[in-house]
Amino acid sequence: MNKRDLKKFRAALEQKRDSIVNAPGKKPHWENMEDTRHGDFVDQASDDNEVHVNLRLLQIDAKLLRAIEAAIERIDNGTYGICSVCEEEISVARLKAVPWTSVCIACKEKKSA
Repeated sequence: MNKRDLKKFRAALEQKRDSIVNAPGKKPHWENMEDTRHGDFVDQASDDNEVHVNLRLLQIDAKLLRAIEAAIERIDNGTYGICSVCEEEISVARLKAVPWTSVCIACKEKKSA
């Protein structure tokens, strides 16, 4: 992969990272979790569910951020675009679709099967 392509992928990864970290209206997770002990049992259950959904979304964001940071690190150490399983090149089309991926489509399909 040439340096120009690597720069484009790095920019896309950094932009995605920044959009997650600096999302408008995003508060630290503890600010999204209000005291859920008000109202009747239905209100409390609804509030509890909302807290669980917010926690899950934060976990998903954290996982994606780790994958993005790992991809940027692979760019820095020269292994970006190489499958971590079979060590073959990952197609540019796959990298364009999922720039933080570390596996080629064939290995991903084997893992999912």
